[in-house]
Amino acid sequence: MRSLSSNKFFVFIILAVFSAFPAFAEKVYNTDFAIVGGGTTGLAAGVQAKMLGADVIILEKQPITGGTGNFAEGIFAAESSLQLRQGIDVSKEFAFKTIMDYSHWRANGPLVSAFVNKSAETIEWLKQFGIQYEYIGVGGFGGPLTWHVIGDYEQDGKHYHHGKAVMMALTKRFQELGGTLLLETPGVDLIKKDGKIAGVIGQDKSGEKIRINAKAVLVATGGFANNREMVAKYSRYPDMIFIGHIGKTGDGIQMAWKAGADEEGVDVMQSYRPGLKGFHPASHLIAAAVQPYLFVDPNGHRYTDESNITEWPQSGNALERIGGTAYSIYDENTKQMVINEGIQMPLGEWVIHGTKLDNLEKDFNKELKKNNGNVYKCDTIEEVAKAIGADPAVLKATVEANNVAAEKHKDDLFHKDAKYLRKIEKAPFYVTKLHPRALGTLGGIRINEHTEVVDADGETIPGLYSGGLDAGGMYGDSYDLKLGGGTFGFAINSGRIAAESAVKYILK
Repeated sequence: MRSLSSNKFFVFIILAVFSAFPAFAEKVYNTDFAIVGGGTTGLAAGVQAKMLGADVIILEKQPITGGTGNFAEGIFAAESSLQLRQGIDVSKEFAFKTIMDYSHWRANGPLVSAFVNKSAETIEWLKQFGIQYEYIGVGGFGGPLTWHVIGDYEQDGKHYHHGKAVMMALTKRFQELGGTLLLETPGVDLIKKDGKIAGVIGQDKSGEKIRINAKAVLVATGGFANNREMVAKYSRYPDMIFIGHIGKTGDGIQMAWKAGADEEGVDVMQSYRPGLKGFHPASHLIAAAVQPYLFVDPNGHRYTDESNITEWPQSGNALERIGGTAYSIYDENTKQMVINEGIQMPLGEWVIHGTKLDNLEKDFNKELKKNNGNVYKCDTIEEVAKAIGADPAVLKATVEANNVAAEKHKDDLFHKDAKYLRKIEKAPFYVTKLHPRALGTLGGIRINEHTEVVDADGETIPGLYSGGLDAGGMYGDSYDLKLGGGTFGFAINSGRIAAESAVKYILK
């Protein structure tokens, strides 16, 4: 009897010990199509695949869907019904040639063609989910009318605009169609079997590993803007300031590379207007600083045609070329003009043309009090030179040349449009430091026109797809702002193309 009791006690102790540990049994899901990333590309792909009859699971790293798509404003299209109705002549041929010529044909021609050709259809596709368009605008100031700005969208009594409206509408439709959405669940590795992609490994918010067996997988994790190591390795400006990014660490790109994907476009940044870290795109301090009047390098030399701020990538390239630091200088007359009359150069929908910068004084003085070198207020040009570390004689010569150009209404150095030539003569003088900024990274994974991921030999990796900011091929060495809405448009259209391609592959 004593022996039997001892055995029972031993079994009890063993069970008690094992029950003290958490049960991290692997969760297993089975689906047709797994999507890593619930941003613009992932949501568009998820809805499209569900509409085509596929079973779909989306893994999203964040607690909400949409990613940087929540901050977009409008979507590109060529030959949309809205353009045709208004007599806007932007043909698919024109759009394709504009993109390819801008890239000097370094972009992936078949991929660009697939995107352009699908763009008008996607404008209509979004309408069925309640998306409306406020107006059609431009990318760079004065450019072609391709930017279909998203209007008001109502859901459960709340109103949304721009990219947020699209994200809310697609998320709602995906769930209505029966799609499975796993939030706070990043993808961590791809499952590869017999040379084909067979699913993805994820991790839920409790740290528990999940396995999703899938016939096809789309990688759409939004780039690597928050991975400082990757940015330092691949960006031309290692200290690039990124706007509106959370958790974009290149997980999907590295997963695809590990599975054999070739690299493409990993060095291309979505260059934005120069500015300062921590400032909102609608900041009046930044809005004043990027008016195209006088930008100088740390030595006090003018280094660019300031009006190329209309084409953010060109402004960014010029700033990167001189090392990534410049200074915007304007005088009291210009300050009063932008406060009382409004700005000449709009900042997209954030600060529109003619906006009176009534918060400039407050914003500038608040930053000035920090004494951190971001802004200066000086009584003389010599003081400005001392503040930025330039030779006073050099900076005085630069300012004098600027004033002569303004007087003549002619810029002999960079041939800037005369309407942006303004004198710097009335103290005090206002100085704002400028650094390169970007809205994201624009590549990493090489794909073909069907969004199939390809290896270094140009062969597809069966069952693997990519799109949006994870995929390369849409650009040459610089982001293209000629056709407004291109990045948001590529994200949505590449998601739809990926879904159609994946469903076709699954049904083979």
